[in-house]
Amino acid sequence: MRRFYQYVCAAEMHIAKWALAVLTVLVIAAAVMRSIGMPIVWAIDAATFLFAWCVFLGGDIAMRNDRLVCIDVLTCRLPKKYQHYLKIINYSIIVVFLASLIAHGVKLAYTTRLRTFQGIPDVSYTWVTIAVPLGCLLMLITAILKIRNLIQNGYENMPDGECGCPKELM
Repeated sequence: MRRFYQYVCAAEMHIAKWALAVLTVLVIAAAVMRSIGMPIVWAIDAATFLFAWCVFLGGDIAMRNDRLVCIDVLTCRLPKKYQHYLKIINYSIIVVFLASLIAHGVKLAYTTRLRTFQGIPDVSYTWVTIAVPLGCLLMLITAILKIRNLIQNGYENMPDGECGCPKELM
């Protein structure tokens, strides 16, 4: 199972990188073509699709690599034990929020199944909205794994300065 998860994480990284690269090129090309009077009609729809997937896949990648923005001015001043428990509480709140987003995202994907893109009439808008529950499912797995690791490792094994504060503030 661990090997499968590593494969999913690697695939997620490649998809997010390529989607961002294609999105960038597409938006620039669409702007140039529009300025010379030959707009690419489907570019905004394709950009919407790629952007949605970049956001949710990138969110999981950032969470997995501990690259999410955090404000830790107060938490860095707490003892390691309390920092540890606070992390578990934060990830637990995130788990509940992600589970809610998955449920609502599935409903959203279902309700948009008949809607099509304006510039790509044969493609369902569900391909955009399905990014919400799938991306949140990946983030949910990451959050659960982080909680498990925090519980297994305990606060004694937490390295100094893990909360991201400069050492002089600790």
